[in-house]
Amino acid sequence: MQHREEDERWMREAIAEARKAEAIGEVPIGAVVVRGGEIIGRGFNRRETGLDPTAHAEMLAIREASEALGAWRLLECTLYVTLEPCPMCAGAIVQGRVPRVVYGTPDPKAGCAGTLMNLLQEPRFNHEAALVSGVLQEECASLLTDFFRRLRQMKKSSPS
Repeated sequence: MQHREEDERWMREAIAEARKAEAIGEVPIGAVVVRGGEIIGRGFNRRETGLDPTAHAEMLAIREASEALGAWRLLECTLYVTLEPCPMCAGAIVQGRVPRVVYGTPDPKAGCAGTLMNLLQEPRFNHEAALVSGVLQEECASLLTDFFRRLRQMKKSSPS
């Protein structure tokens, strides 16, 4: 599926969320849920600081959007995320009935929106999401590569 003009606008919002994660030493991944031209959920990775393996950007944005709507079904919503969803997040997207997902860069280690497998369009599930990939891909990818490069440099320079 081809991306729409507004997809870049909302992906920039997800990138802004990712920068919040980066600022606190988290892996820079961000997400927003949009409905009717308005952000109803935001999230950035907090797995390390929250000591919570479920505190991925998508999960937090989905929770906030569900609270805003007062419903678990995120109908008429689009989830924007800087990195391709992992298995857990893909499951939450399917369970939340999110109809459309837009992601920035693929995840070769855990991507479940087409890279390793495609849980978002698995016909055996009761819901399939439309997918758009590669929106602001270079910017989303560089957030991650720059973060991990700095992390490796810090490890090299720290005394053992």
